[in-house]
Amino acid sequence: MDPQEVSQPALDGLAPRRRSSSSRKKPPRRPADELPVARVVLDVQATHLGGTFDYLVDADQDDHAQPGCLVRVRFGARRVNGIIWARVADSQVSRASLRFLERVVLDRSLISPSLRADITAIARAYGGTEANILRLALPPRVARIDKEQQLVPGQPRLASDPAWVAGLAQRQKELKLELDPGYQGLEKLDQSLEEDTFAAYLTDILPGMDQAALLAARVLIEALLAGRSAVMVLPGTRQVAHLSAVLQQLGLHPFGPPVTAGPGHQEARGWSGDFAILDSGMAPAERYRAYLALASGQVRCAIGLRAAMYAPVEGPALFALMDDASYQYADGMMPYANARGVLRLRARAHGGVFLAMGRARSVRSHWESLPEAIEADSGVTGPGTALPLDRSAVTTLLPWIRWLNREELSHLADPTIGARVPHTAVAVINKALERGPVLLSIPQDGIFESLSCARCHHQARCPRCTGPLRARRPGAPRCAWCGAAATDWSCPDCGGSRLRVVRVGAAGTAQELRMLFRNVPIVISSASQPRGVVERVQDRSSLVIATPGAEPRVVGSSVDGNNKDTGDSGLPRLSRGYRAVAILDAWTSLYAPGVDARMDTLGAWMRVASFCRSRAQGGQVLLLGECDPQLAQALMTWQGPVLAAADLEDRRLTAMPPAVGMAAIWGEREAVIWMLDAVGIAPGREAVTDVGPEPVPALLGPVPIPAPSTLKVGYLEGTQDRVRALVRVPTSRRDKLADDLKQAQARYVAGRGRGELRFRMDPKDLT
Repeated sequence: MDPQEVSQPALDGLAPRRRSSSSRKKPPRRPADELPVARVVLDVQATHLGGTFDYLVDADQDDHAQPGCLVRVRFGARRVNGIIWARVADSQVSRASLRFLERVVLDRSLISPSLRADITAIARAYGGTEANILRLALPPRVARIDKEQQLVPGQPRLASDPAWVAGLAQRQKELKLELDPGYQGLEKLDQSLEEDTFAAYLTDILPGMDQAALLAARVLIEALLAGRSAVMVLPGTRQVAHLSAVLQQLGLHPFGPPVTAGPGHQEARGWSGDFAILDSGMAPAERYRAYLALASGQVRCAIGLRAAMYAPVEGPALFALMDDASYQYADGMMPYANARGVLRLRARAHGGVFLAMGRARSVRSHWESLPEAIEADSGVTGPGTALPLDRSAVTTLLPWIRWLNREELSHLADPTIGARVPHTAVAVINKALERGPVLLSIPQDGIFESLSCARCHHQARCPRCTGPLRARRPGAPRCAWCGAAATDWSCPDCGGSRLRVVRVGAAGTAQELRMLFRNVPIVISSASQPRGVVERVQDRSSLVIATPGAEPRVVGSSVDGNNKDTGDSGLPRLSRGYRAVAILDAWTSLYAPGVDARMDTLGAWMRVASFCRSRAQGGQVLLLGECDPQLAQALMTWQGPVLAAADLEDRRLTAMPPAVGMAAIWGEREAVIWMLDAVGIAPGREAVTDVGPEPVPALLGPVPIPAPSTLKVGYLEGTQDRVRALVRVPTSRRDKLADDLKQAQARYVAGRGRGELRFRMDPKDLT
């Protein structure tokens, strides 16, 4: 039988099977003639798989597979995305073992050379990999945006519209005339924006509701007029919205869709704007579109939350952030990078300007303003120039701040000493309610426990490391930082030996105050309340109760027709001040457990006090309750650096950051002990670090910690042995510690270690 006549038998009525054209043999792939090897950073988060992997570039892909492009490759038995980090001529792996790139997903560079260098430096500084940073820096791709958004629609308005630039420069001049007298040395910042050398600055913020946003707008516009890109990171969405509104009032347009043109005008094509907002909580399409606009240079100014610290800006740009000690700046994903360190590192790498702003100067900022910071100059920290406030401007804008503690109330012969809201405060609030709204700030909703001295009520702290003590049942209290048992404890302030448990909470505040202020409208603003956070209230008689960060802004016409708070220069005033502000339960600040507790409390109180009108306009701030005298004095005089200096001296004596470099390690006890031993520090060893006049232990802990709520049930069943340890080294060895911990974690994972093992550099929370 002729072989050509042989066919597969088929049932009647069914056609014989035909071969698909796709089954034909594909032509062999040929590597590119020049630089045929692509080094790719894969979207693989395991520490031991960090770095780049080599792939061959097909000749047909040569023009499109450029560094910074998104590609699809085979990794083991699966396909993953990656970014081409570089093209090289040869690889240490033999050609026969290399695979070709599957395809080039986007033939446009998403990561510029300078941003790739920044990502590598950030990964090294915090003990992570480039893939860890890329996961956070590069937003998820939305394919339709690549087609809709034209990346080269023209130059920014700053380079193409001279008339508009002249108007912006005039408004900037008016803004500087109003703001600059209150800040000493802003001209140094302006001069640095004209140069191509790295400079770091820190500045406090004057009292007033709009002062923070106006100062941020002033430095952003100055950078844009100097031809620089600018990045501003803020702690919350409300601050971002407020700064965006101020920028729009000054003439800048947010990046957005084209506005419908009127008759006879040609409609603009594509999205445009002068500044873009970057936030990980944005819709994926909006965030990706804003990222592309910044990466292409269409927009040169980025503001936003923590995600904005990776904004793809080029050249000697301005990298600034507001309230640099805020807990929101600590990333919650490996390698737990902090926005302050990231922005300073990028400013140094770009030859740009770093600026840290805050109402209460952070301890790290104050330390960087001292000569000793020069010895610890590195990527994430180093020396900086402080721009102090003009005291006459502070006096003009500051409201009358009174501390109504027991001593002050006894001098006033107040019969309600010990009450949550004493009679003196009730009288002040009632008088202020006759003219407008009054703000009552209460502690954050929720309850926590702390130990204090039963005699003098000061927080009980560990005599070894000054960490907060925690009650243990059974057994003696233990330190939350180093785990040492507090046997035979005595109070260093009064000598008392008895401890008591303090339970702090703010529930039911509204019900209590309704009995004191009858027939007064009450507005409750809190994320835990059914109504949620109230954005604004009218400028009329009302009692506003708010938790920190949820304070509404006062808008509308004043009942007495006084419009002096709107400013005489025509600059934007988006909100008015409260007639009076009362900070309730000040005694809760005595029991805050964090190492930055005093500075965080002062920052929160200063922010609340900024919502009050100035003393000339009759504004009063009442601090109700016992608290640290240094803390109250810093608030009343608006001198955060004084408290920061006192806290820094305590850090030096107890060898705490920023006087030392520190890392927190946590996970299963066996894994934590293994990592400590791998880096040369283990429990029982006499490992010390010379960070002061006397050597101190390099290791604090390990101490038991509870299992996270995200851990699967049964994961630690039978042991529940999860611990945390703190390692401290001299600041000059901080980067080496990060690298050692990264290498140790990589070896642990590569050795198939199954226990939980994590670490974080420069932790803000030590408990």
